[in-house]
Amino acid sequence: MGDFLDFFLFQIFPYLAIVVFLLGCLLRFDRDPYSWRTKSSQLLRRRQLVIGSIFFHVGILTILAGHFVGLLTPIQVFDALGVSHGAKQILAMTAGGIAGLLCLTGLCLLIHRRLFDARIRHNSSIADIAVLFLLLAQLLLGLSTIPVSLHHLDGHEMVKFMNWVQHIVTFRGGAHEFISDVALVFKLHITLGLFLLVVFPFTRLVHALSAPLGYVLRPYQVVRKRARS
Repeated sequence: MGDFLDFFLFQIFPYLAIVVFLLGCLLRFDRDPYSWRTKSSQLLRRRQLVIGSIFFHVGILTILAGHFVGLLTPIQVFDALGVSHGAKQILAMTAGGIAGLLCLTGLCLLIHRRLFDARIRHNSSIADIAVLFLLLAQLLLGLSTIPVSLHHLDGHEMVKFMNWVQHIVTFRGGAHEFISDVALVFKLHITLGLFLLVVFPFTRLVHALSAPLGYVLRPYQVVRKRARS
């Protein structure tokens, strides 16, 4: 039973999650584009939102970038650069821990604001609150992997996750075998991450795909005085 569960969760479920994510986002954007927004409650309580949002977004973007680079970069690249598995493990724990705590602080502020401000809670849907607690659970699981990783400072445990991800994205079989023997907290962290991918298209999280990156590079707006007649 355990082998089948590993096979389903870490070989089949990743592809199901990706398909739901892609199709869900496309259908929502096509069928209900006006729901594709953050549903910001900034006008109801600005200060706590700004502080919590900055902490959360800086933390989560750092975490995602670290996961992306650390897991998808071929092992041969790190070997060619002379970066040992142990050094990579310590870097991931340190940077991930700092970013995770920053993100956790921001998320707690956002949860407190949404639950304990009557006006904001009244304007929040069940999905709005549920997704915050899903993110909280995922962050706590991620931070919980750090003490476990302290027992694997040689970095070979991280190599297992790199092999798993790289086998998944290159559509190779046997990916689940790389992480079949890792600690339960890692498996829970991965499973919840994939579940977040599934619910992503049906929540306010979709606004992440509409980040106004062009805003930074926009040209200046030229404003001229109206000529008097």
